[in-house]
Amino acid sequence: MGKPFQKRQEVPEGLPSMQDSGVTAPELVNLSSLHSDFRSGSIINSCRSIEGPYIDLLEKEHIAADQKQWAIGPLNLYDSINSKGQHKCLEWLDKQAPNSVLYVSFGSTTSMTDEQIKELAIGLEQSEQKFIWVFRHADEGSIFSEDVKRGELPEGYAERMKEVGMVVRDWAPQLQILGHPSTGGFMSHCGWNSCTESISMGVPIATWPMNFDQPINAFLVTNILKVSIPVNQWAQQKELVSSSTVAKAIKTLMASKEGEEMRKKAEELGGATRLSVKEGGDLDSFIAHISASGSSRVIL
Repeated sequence: MGKPFQKRQEVPEGLPSMQDSGVTAPELVNLSSLHSDFRSGSIINSCRSIEGPYIDLLEKEHIAADQKQWAIGPLNLYDSINSKGQHKCLEWLDKQAPNSVLYVSFGSTTSMTDEQIKELAIGLEQSEQKFIWVFRHADEGSIFSEDVKRGELPEGYAERMKEVGMVVRDWAPQLQILGHPSTGGFMSHCGWNSCTESISMGVPIATWPMNFDQPINAFLVTNILKVSIPVNQWAQQKELVSSSTVAKAIKTLMASKEGEEMRKKAEELGGATRLSVKEGGDLDSFIAHISASGSSRVIL
């Protein structure tokens, strides 16, 4: 907005632009501006323990001045006590040591080339770390193509990895995996839900952003919150990520002093996040607001 950044002397170096990542479509900007004059506030799928300073800025600056920002997330915390059912990967996790397993998942819409899949597979093997890799259709080619094929792993890969890792070809219970004591890291595309789920469970992240809001999310968890390590920098998003780069990032996250420090920070932040949800916080404030002023309009 052309104003000094209040929390730092300048905008953090390396912050990806919203235009470059494709997160600010003109239609979305226009829709938001149409509602700005008559809404009393916004509900945000975030938490003040994660983004408190920036939520405060939204309330003060002209883009949301005098409008309440209710950060009521994360919206989908995992309750281990009330969880029912046991997926095969959870049975496997039960047999592993605490914080020893890397969970690998890139969401339901992100795709990789065959060459990149091969490099990722080899990198996981070279890291010598245990892993669960959710290898779904989105990882097997373009989800918009009519000839989506089954992704191919290196020859003999499954047999070599059967004692070290598990490749899941269908849906996997992400929240339960992240909440399992054997899970010590998460390699992710950094979709916002994945970021908040990982943070709330106290699990550090190996970031691999690919589009939309993911580069900015990755910057937040890496450069601001410091609970992650990059696998691939956004500036090199079009380049092939080598197996050696993948392996190095995994080893740093899972088997180094640096990774252990990230894990401690993630656990502290996760505890604060879970506590804020448990105590109500902004959700109670929002309920009180709409109860007192039934005509208020809020944009989610």
